[in-house]
Amino acid sequence: QVQLVESGGGVVQAGGSLRLSCAASGGTFSTYTRGWCRQAPGKEREFVGAISASGGSTFYADSVKGRFTISRDNAKNTVYLQMNRLKPEDTAVYYCAAANRGWTTSSRTDSSRNAYPYWGQGTQVTISS
Repeated sequence: QVQLVESGGGVVQAGGSLRLSCAASGGTFSTYTRGWCRQAPGKEREFVGAISASGGSTFYADSVKGRFTISRDNAKNTVYLQMNRLKPEDTAVYYCAAANRGWTTSSRTDSSRNAYPYWGQGTQVTISS
């Protein structure tokens, strides 16, 4: 059974940094595309970024490009989201996701289960102004 567990959320001042982690179990995750999405109060879930199985390719939403970086350690089945220059509008619950469908267009844009069948429980990130 696939399980994804996020950690690293918290409260930080605007301009600060946080690093989220997502540990996976129950599968061979070196072949999985891994993604990050977020959901702010009253808003729909939003795609943040994704990383290919090898880690050689990444893709980011325009809203976070240049500030957020996704990396992975396949030996640890863990993916990371380094968030720098945080803004109040980055406040949201952050979810990690996984899919074993290759590096597809939907894996680089879609925040739904159509693209990612496996999801973590989410971790809260709050940016204070």
